[in-house]
Amino acid sequence: MTTTATALGFGNRAPSLVVQVLQGFQHIIPTRSAALPLALLQQGTFLHNTDIGLENNSPTKNLLVYCLPNTITEYVNGCTEASTVRTVVLQQAATTVVAVYDPATDSFLGGDITTIQQAVLEGGQTTAQQQLAVAALEALTQWDTQWAMQQGTRRDTVLVVGSGGREHAIAVALAKSPLIEQIVCCPGNGGTAVEGGKIINAPLPGQDNATIVQLTKQYQARMVVVGPEAPLVDGLVDVLAKECPDVWAFGPTQAAAELEASKAFTKDFLLQHNIPTARYRNFTKVEEAITYVNSLDIENDRQVVKASGLAAGKGVLLPTTKEETIQAVKEIMSDKAFGAAGDTCVIESFLTGPEASCLAFCDGKTARLMPAAQDHKRALDNDEGLNTGGMGAYAPAPCVTPDLQKEIEAMCIKTVEKMAERGTPYVGVLYAGMMLTPNGPYVLEFNCRFGDPETQVVLPLLETDLYEVMKACCTGTLDQVDVRFKESCSAATVVGAALGYPEAYPKGMEITGLQKANNIEGVKVYHAGTVLEEGVTRCSGGRVLAVTGLGSDLQGALKTAYSGIHEVNFVGAQGEKLMHNRTDIGRKAVEKKLRIGVLGSTRGTALIPVIEACESGRIPAEIVAVVSNKSTAPILEKGKALGPTVLTKAISAQGLTRAQYDAKCTAALLGAGVDYVLLIGYMRILSKSFCDFWKGRCINVHPSLLPKHAGGMDMAVHQAVVDAKEDESGCTIHLVTEQVDGGPVIIQKKVAVAPDDTAESLKAKVQPLEGPAFVEAIEKYCRKVISYSDAGVSIDAGNRLVDMIKPYCKATRRLGCDADLGGFGGLFDLAAAGYDASNTVLIGATDGVGTKLRIAQSMGKHETIGIDLVAMCVNDLIVAGGEPLFFLDYFATGHLEVHEAANVVKGIAEGCKQANCGLIGGETAEMPSMYAPGDYDLAGFSVGAVLRDRILPQGVSAGDVLLGLSSSGIHSNGYSLVRKLVEKEGLSYTSACPWDPSQPSIGDALLTPTRIYVKSCLPLIKAGLVKAMAHITGGGLLENLPRSLPKDLSADVTFHPPLPPVFKWMKASSGLDDTEMLRTFNCGIGMVVIVSPNSVKAAKEMMLSSGELEVFELGTLVAGSCEVIVKNLLQ
Repeated sequence: MTTTATALGFGNRAPSLVVQVLQGFQHIIPTRSAALPLALLQQGTFLHNTDIGLENNSPTKNLLVYCLPNTITEYVNGCTEASTVRTVVLQQAATTVVAVYDPATDSFLGGDITTIQQAVLEGGQTTAQQQLAVAALEALTQWDTQWAMQQGTRRDTVLVVGSGGREHAIAVALAKSPLIEQIVCCPGNGGTAVEGGKIINAPLPGQDNATIVQLTKQYQARMVVVGPEAPLVDGLVDVLAKECPDVWAFGPTQAAAELEASKAFTKDFLLQHNIPTARYRNFTKVEEAITYVNSLDIENDRQVVKASGLAAGKGVLLPTTKEETIQAVKEIMSDKAFGAAGDTCVIESFLTGPEASCLAFCDGKTARLMPAAQDHKRALDNDEGLNTGGMGAYAPAPCVTPDLQKEIEAMCIKTVEKMAERGTPYVGVLYAGMMLTPNGPYVLEFNCRFGDPETQVVLPLLETDLYEVMKACCTGTLDQVDVRFKESCSAATVVGAALGYPEAYPKGMEITGLQKANNIEGVKVYHAGTVLEEGVTRCSGGRVLAVTGLGSDLQGALKTAYSGIHEVNFVGAQGEKLMHNRTDIGRKAVEKKLRIGVLGSTRGTALIPVIEACESGRIPAEIVAVVSNKSTAPILEKGKALGPTVLTKAISAQGLTRAQYDAKCTAALLGAGVDYVLLIGYMRILSKSFCDFWKGRCINVHPSLLPKHAGGMDMAVHQAVVDAKEDESGCTIHLVTEQVDGGPVIIQKKVAVAPDDTAESLKAKVQPLEGPAFVEAIEKYCRKVISYSDAGVSIDAGNRLVDMIKPYCKATRRLGCDADLGGFGGLFDLAAAGYDASNTVLIGATDGVGTKLRIAQSMGKHETIGIDLVAMCVNDLIVAGGEPLFFLDYFATGHLEVHEAANVVKGIAEGCKQANCGLIGGETAEMPSMYAPGDYDLAGFSVGAVLRDRILPQGVSAGDVLLGLSSSGIHSNGYSLVRKLVEKEGLSYTSACPWDPSQPSIGDALLTPTRIYVKSCLPLIKAGLVKAMAHITGGGLLENLPRSLPKDLSADVTFHPPLPPVFKWMKASSGLDDTEMLRTFNCGIGMVVIVSPNSVKAAKEMMLSSGELEVFELGTLVAGSCEVIVKNLLQ
């Protein structure tokens, strides 16, 4: 009979009593019990003990072990667990025994381990089970009574000091507590102003000590939570202790906050208490500091120069040469770049390795570490650009392994203990900036508060009531609260910053898309630099928002966060988009190196090529653990040579079963963060439990070509090959399974066996192949399947776009097509459109919009650029006499912004309606590595039809008249020069339009869409009045008109209408002469129609009746050499 033990609600607790009682069950299910799996492995027990047999003393009933909560909110938040316990006691007693563990007394209620064992064994004592059940129900009743009594008590008011995203996140987390009535944010921001529920903004705007004391008394607050460091350093906690002695203040005193206020103090403190930190010196005199720098070998011992005091996160300089280091000292100490913060200067050795933000709750006696986070300080992707307050973060950070988490927590605990010993107990959050160096974790600095944006990813993972935790910190009872975080859950946040940050940036932009973002499952938008003005949320700072997403893993969290940030934007007065965010938050963590653990019993020669491949970068991997069953195994020396951060350990198997030993090895590997296991000369048979646990992630090398000689070892295998007179041998890398040497083969490498080979000589041939074979196997494993979504391409977004644009396309229906989307191709029926296929010629045209797109993207106005795209194609079709029938588009981008793309297609559909052609399909290409954020490109394809005898040009002769149709502006050519002229004049696209005051801005004027001439010209073509046409695009009148003329005719242009204002401005700004203007721009004429002299009147009347406001007689055709002669000056 298979039995199961379920551990419920233990969180970070792993009591030895509970571990002991769980051992012996074939299946163990830890539920909300994060610490138990590793603790069980350390004691030699897998969660799935498939090696356990059915001995006489094996359990025959299932077991449910429930951990009583420490606090009432823990009980209420986990109320479903209590219901589960009751249900099992009352309805499943025949199959399951319930035992309740009390963490306050470290004991089981209603009995002990013996009682539980008696209850679960075959023929178990009913009395024992009843004792345990009665005790369980009584305990739950007591908690129910306690909660009921608390319902009538007054709930608390909490003040949160600060106005950033950190404070918004703190307020949201506190609001979940059933013990809190109201949260007052002082001063808060636009987000806390509209958060609703328990959260409000204070009526007073300041956060100085006097204001906070006044608000604390006004609201009768029970607790004040201090967010920023400045009030702490200014002694707010000390003032509250004096003025409001009954109020809890969550944050360190002014003396304890010295850990952040003075880097010099912190460095001395760390050195004094033997807490690892970089080698350093403190200086108060610039001359002494420079002398010290001159004494150093900077080339081999690079230094970091820091202002000791608070410098708004900017007082750390990273010079690379001795000269730069001296200049950095002068900048801080002589030039006072950071004011009084630079009165003392810290010069310390430059450390290398990944950084981690490690935040710990502290109660003056001890500390509890939160999941480590990593933030992104640089403004731009790939960690480029200037330093910022943080552009994004994620947690838990994969680089902080379980072992490192314990080590860093121990450093935080030691810090709190030593601060207490010096008479400055530390209460609140201790933020340790850690560098994970090759020699282990080092403290870079301490901050005395929550980090920003780290808070926005750590607190959403917190499962324990934050108010309970903070109360415990303020009352010195943190050891009585189980600080839990969500299991199998990650958080990521992406900061939306004002364009230009951290340098000069605009303010006052309206923030759009907030509700859409917050409506996405798993997304929460935290506000920082925002303000609420007349019901509109606007930007008021550089870092404006942090959009946080949750997921079952980091990739899922990042996907969720980016789905939220893509809904948000900051819209300027002219509609321009002014938000910037990094697109690579968490990329390095997702693409982290494979962490390899090695089990070996011998010399481990095959490990050397793996080490070399890791160091050279050939494989994206690193060796993090080497474990052996023999303390004298030479492979352990290879592990030690890799450095102190590599776990190198011998584990004795004495007195342990095979599965117990394998569990202890697994615990060691997991503690080091191992992803993948290599067996290199490992002289042990593995248990089924081990093979199941590491399924697909553990490989072994065998010194033959499996399946031959499976089960043999080392020299015995080589001798067997020689004895069998085989002509080839080699080595095999295979996945490890329960069947010895029976797992799937990954790699085989072969050698020829010579007639005179011995076992020794054959081994000498085969052994050198084993290391390279391991390397190839690891390479193969690292080439994992990556989904389109992982690559940054959203299929779902593409589907949403299709759904959004279907109505636009349907609006373009015409005879011959139905404009439906979703198939593999668009269909058009020529006969339905009135064309006889045998007498019809199809015409194709393709074009783009050029750099006019840049202006549309800069302005965030995408609704009309599609009209330009259609115009550039269909205007070319009618020049050949064709009627536009259908249109297709190509939209390419790095990241598909669905609403942006939909607006582009909406414009394309409008252009198609103007041209009376069907939009029957298109292609949307999302290519993350090809386009920068916010960029996209367009191409259009159109097909028209013309009867064979109506193809233009035809019958063109001297004396024919040139009729000009006006343009709407620059149309879609010449924008590279236009953009250069705007820049030359010191203007921007949001500037007032110098040539047309009626336009909102230059950008709006330049985005005037290209005219489509189909409706005004097609009737003339069908009436047989047109001989030729010319679409005036890039190259202007001088280059385009000759394309429609016979070689022996020229155009004699005797009249050109006055230049429209935009062309006058460009002519004046550029200094171009008439010829260059006419060969660069359309200069006000977008289409030229050539007709015979006796058709001029009819042609003009038809075009005017079709919507043309004016038709210009430009001149006539004369004998010549296919050129354009303009006889009047441009006015």
